[in-house]
Amino acid sequence: MGGDLLARAHALDTADPLAAFRDRFVLDEGLVYLDGNSLGRLPRATRDRLRHVVEVEWGEELIRGWDRWIELAREAGDLLATGVLRVRRGTVALADSTTVNLYKLAAAALDARPERRTIVTDDDNFPTDQYVLQGLAAARGIRLRTIASDLDAGVSLPAVREALDDDVALVCLSHVAYRSGAVADLVEITRAVHAAGALVLWDLSHSAGAVPVPLARAQADLAVGCTYKHLNGGPGAPAFLYVRADLQRELRQPIWGWFGQRDQFAMAGTYDPHDGIERFLVGTPPVLGGYAALEGIRITADAGIAAVAAKGRALTGYAIDLHDAWLAPHGFALASPRAATRRGAHVTLHHPRAGQICQALKAAKVIPDFRTPDRLRLGPAPLYTRFVDVYEGLHRLREIMTSGAYTQFPEARSRVT
Repeated sequence: MGGDLLARAHALDTADPLAAFRDRFVLDEGLVYLDGNSLGRLPRATRDRLRHVVEVEWGEELIRGWDRWIELAREAGDLLATGVLRVRRGTVALADSTTVNLYKLAAAALDARPERRTIVTDDDNFPTDQYVLQGLAAARGIRLRTIASDLDAGVSLPAVREALDDDVALVCLSHVAYRSGAVADLVEITRAVHAAGALVLWDLSHSAGAVPVPLARAQADLAVGCTYKHLNGGPGAPAFLYVRADLQRELRQPIWGWFGQRDQFAMAGTYDPHDGIERFLVGTPPVLGGYAALEGIRITADAGIAAVAAKGRALTGYAIDLHDAWLAPHGFALASPRAATRRGAHVTLHHPRAGQICQALKAAKVIPDFRTPDRLRLGPAPLYTRFVDVYEGLHRLREIMTSGAYTQFPEARSRVT
């Protein structure tokens, strides 16, 4: 069985149309990296671009660099819009963090529906999203309605429909569940929300650069996401926000800063925001992080999101087959959807000793991550992960389970998992 599975991995790698993209990243060949859904690898182009920015654009041009840097948020946003998200230019901007962007757009949406007093989210939405919404509800004295979602299957359309009524102003959900990788029905959920007269805000942090995001087909209102996961923008890289074109002049976000001002260098004392996507900017953008995000976005745009998503489904499907053959006998259970169309680019396994197993894997030079409760996440990244890497990583995991080596590691979690 093992030989057949390895031969299959080699055959899939030979036929892989994205195989050449692996050479565009900095690699450690002795490491099996299965955490691309948390932090992407370093693109070689990013390393070279940042060296140029530091040495030439900052080192030699100094303040004159702002002639170029001033457009960075829009430049990266337009490439992300057209090359990855498949939406119109002028609807995406690189800005701030995902949390700050979520706050800005959620607050703007609530202001646009002042007669409505309810926000809807689900109980397995990413914690920072829930915290932002809790804070907004508390500050405004309105209600946060939290619907139950399945830890493995994600949020369902019927559950969302049941939570909707004429008091709902905003629905905020994740397109791909951070824990299980389950893909929500963005199109039908958006239609249901619109039928109820509410706005919808999608968190794309685990879907942008991993799966197609049908914002345009759904006519979705708002979205946010990060660039350091599947878009390989680097640790702390700036996030992005999306606002449908016809909503931009209607919405006014709550943090009024000079990069959102129509003529920022007129230095006027009264705030007069841009008509377009720039009105959702705030302060001076992080130039180094912005260039890193731009280069990471460019690689995904070059590869094509359809090809990236197809390989992501194949990689996670292969990992599931290895789980069934090797790991289920050791007490593992699949904690992600089996149907390929219902999965993002990571697959999650449940085991009561998952925290210890994660530590043991890292000691064996395989990098996954751990999420409560008792879940081991495996995030093979289509742009640089080979099928033989998945084989080797899960082979080492099987050896750890067979030997019981994981029992040597502490049960207590570290701060970063």
